[in-house]
Amino acid sequence: MTDTERSWQPIDLTDLLSGEYAPPKPVVGQRSDGVGLFYPGKVHTIASESEAGKTWLALAAAFDEIKAGNHVLYIDFEDNEQGIVGRLLAFQLEPELIGEFFHYIKPMQSVNSQQNLADLTETVVTHQPILVIIDGVTEAMTVHGLKPNLNEEIALFSEMLPRKLSRMGCAVVCLDHVVKSLDGRGRYAIGGVHKLNGLDGAAYILESREPISIGVTGRSDILIAKDRPGQLRRHGIRRKDGLCHFADLTIESHDESYAEFEIRPAVSYVGEFRPTHLMEKISRVYEERPGKALSQRTVLDIVGGKRATAQLAHSLLRADGYLTEKTPHTLIRPYRADPDTDEIRPSQDAPDDDVL
Repeated sequence: MTDTERSWQPIDLTDLLSGEYAPPKPVVGQRSDGVGLFYPGKVHTIASESEAGKTWLALAAAFDEIKAGNHVLYIDFEDNEQGIVGRLLAFQLEPELIGEFFHYIKPMQSVNSQQNLADLTETVVTHQPILVIIDGVTEAMTVHGLKPNLNEEIALFSEMLPRKLSRMGCAVVCLDHVVKSLDGRGRYAIGGVHKLNGLDGAAYILESREPISIGVTGRSDILIAKDRPGQLRRHGIRRKDGLCHFADLTIESHDESYAEFEIRPAVSYVGEFRPTHLMEKISRVYEERPGKALSQRTVLDIVGGKRATAQLAHSLLRADGYLTEKTPHTLIRPYRADPDTDEIRPSQDAPDDDVL
């Protein structure tokens, strides 16, 4: 991975001016409705507090790509192979697929030595990963002798690793922390503002609703703080604080060896929306399987339809005391919709937003 030679020459604009140019599309990873999360050839960030799910979200995207037969590279400055691969196995991803398509690196020195750069280059050229995850940007900068609160050193690190990888066509996703104070957090990760300004992809922030941990169901809002190519915000909902609510992340952990994930679209509702007929349909799924504990994902697969609406129906059944809150869920009492009740449908229009 050498720097582009003679980069001060004018770029050929023929394809762009002829109308053959296509804007970048976010096609790496996906929400439950098929909308992608990351742009190929761009650098992205996911930032959050602990237990909000940034690593889970990145590995959910890795899961989708590996299932599709694409290679994923994980460069880990924070955890270890047992913790990361263990999460993929908990998602019930086949060990054979992990062994073939998932490549794990645990750097202990700078990438800038001749041997280390050659090793990384060989891995990327050989496997051509569609997704590269860099876990622990602050720790990575420390390994390289750089300070994460200095914008010029953030820019140096970006050129050392993330941008080198993105120029090879990979969607690069950097995992980082946010400051603990909500008032001082703003729209970017801990450290210099260049962590946001220097991105050419999207910057996500995870806002925890219920902490993600073993044996419980955790939830976080997936918010867009920046979308340089401008293709993601149209699929989300603008908030008053300037962030865009793009999706909801749910990690349903049954135990250390089994977890399910859902990345469903953010939905804007008009009035009080209660999908009563779908609630009855879900209730009947449990009734037809008496005494059997079923995960939410299994039930939603059975009932079909729009995933976000089915997820809302399932949540309302739990809140109203028809299903147990404890996972996997069981039926407490049957639910029947009022045949005369007209459902208020969710608004399908999410406002567009400007590119930051």
